[in-house]
Order: sequence, then C-alpha cells, then structure tokens
Amino acid sequence: MEMLLQVLLLAAGFTMLVKGADLFVDGASALAAKFRIPQLVIGLTVVAMGTSMPEAAVSISAALKGSADITIGNIVGSNILNILVILGLSAAVMPLAVGKTTIRYEMPFLAGITALLFVQGLDGTVSLTDGLVLVILFISYLIYLLIMAKKNQERQNADGESQEESSEQRKLWQILFFTAAGLVIVVFGSTVAVDAASAIARILGMSERFIGLTIVALGTSLPELCTSVSAAGKGNSDIAIGNIVGSCIFNILFVIGLSALVTPVPFASAFRFDSIVSGAAALFLLLSCIKEQNLKRRHGIVMLAGYAVYFLYILRVK
Repeated sequence: MEMLLQVLLLAAGFTMLVKGADLFVDGASALAAKFRIPQLVIGLTVVAMGTSMPEAAVSISAALKGSADITIGNIVGSNILNILVILGLSAAVMPLAVGKTTIRYEMPFLAGITALLFVQGLDGTVSLTDGLVLVILFISYLIYLLIMAKKNQERQNADGESQEESSEQRKLWQILFFTAAGLVIVVFGSTVAVDAASAIARILGMSERFIGLTIVALGTSLPELCTSVSAAGKGNSDIAIGNIVGSCIFNILFVIGLSALVTPVPFASAFRFDSIVSGAAALFLLLSCIKEQNLKRRHGIVMLAGYAVYFLYILRVK
C-alpha cells in the first residue's frame, strides 16, 4: 500500500513539474515579448531555463534535504538523457540541421563545463568556491547570449513583432500571475517528487544515485522531451537542438552552481563514471554535427543504443 501511494505521489509530482514548467515558459515568454526583448534571447534563455526549472527545483530541494545523491544524479542523469535519448529520438524523427554558432561555441562550451564539473567532483564535493565559479560562468554565458542576440536581432524582427502583438492582448497582471503560478507549482511538485523518489528507493533497496540518474532525471527532463520531439516533428530543428544544449548548460552552471551556493554538494565517487558518460555524450554530439552541420538519423540511433547500454550498466550496479 505504501509503495502504491509513493508511486502515485511521484506521478503527481512529475505532472506538477511539467504543467508548472509550461505555465512558467508561456508566462515568461509573454512577459519578455511585452517588453520587446528580442526573440532570440527569449528562446535561448526563457525556454531553456524554463524547461530546466524542474531540475533546478528538484536539485535545490534535494540539496536542502540532504539527499545530495539525487542532486548530482538528477543533473548528470538529465544531461545524459537530454543528449542521448531526447536528441536521439528527435534525430530519429527527422534529421536536425545545426547552426554554425551552436557547433562553434555552445557545444564545445557544454563539453568543457561537463569536464569542469568532473574535475570539481574529484575531491568528493562541489564546494561553495566551485559553485561560485559555475555561477560566474553562467553569468558570462548570459552575456554571450545577449551579444549574439544583438547581432541577430534583424533576423528575429518578424517573429518578435508577431509575438508582441499577441502578448499585448493579455494584461500584465495576467502574465505575472501565470508566471508566478507556474513557479509555485514547479517548486511544490519538486518537493513531492523528491520525497516520493527517496521513499521508493528505500522500499526497493535501490540507491539514491540510481533513482536520481533514472526516475527523477527522466521526470524532470519531460519538458525538454516534449519540446524537442515536437519541434523536430514540425521541422524546427533550431528549437530542438538549442533547447537541449541550452538546458544542459543551465543544468550544470545554474542548477549545480546555485545548489552549491546553498550548501556544499557531496560528489560521490560513483558519479565519476556517469560524468564521463555525460562528457562523452556531449563530445559525440559535437563530432556528429561538426562535419555536415547535421544530426542524422544514424546518429540518433547510435545515441539511443548508447543510452540502452548505459542504462543496463547502472541497473546492474544499482
């Protein structure tokens, strides 16, 4: 009976995470458009950060509750899922064209900060100083996005004007209300999900590392999954690729960085292997796109097969 209750609570928590993230993204996008913030900034910051909000809420909540294995496992597991499963599925649906700037700057940056997180965790803790470094890199990344948006503003004018017109029909208080409501739902849903996942782990005798790398990571990656697969199906490859790469960057720099500022986050030695897998996934993504600026179906199949092997491994050592 307790197991059934915890599974229902976990499902409820994930539902709140997804619905809350949807409300937050819609509200924040409308707010940005109302104040005429360039569309490129909206896409690369609001959407990427919005779909990373479940990871942020779950990880910070877990850190505060002392479930540090879920904090690190959630982020590393989410990044592995984002690249190998979500981009793998998206590429299997339709080959994805990748922009030059994404290949030249953002993908190498993602691989670099993944390696940095691995190095920071070698001493067993992502400390306050480590968190500060990550947050500084996060601010630098935001500045880079603003500079890039300024250079591409003319290309985004048409889309920006149309969204501004639709957002004008909604009153400011309505936009603020739905944005705040989305944030509250995400935070509450994260608390429910962390508590339920920890309880299930104890009942089944599984480690919090396994739960964080699989169940929690999959649940908090649902917004990215829905957004990217839908975008790939509609031929919007920039959204599919940009959402995943941006979310992975936010996960490491913002979520782990902020969690470490709240409290030092223990980095168990078992996570070194998972971090290597995460880095290998980021490197494979870069190498797959660098020659033809395209993520093909065969790349997607290799990614999905790679995740299947990784999942079988962690299932054995759970």
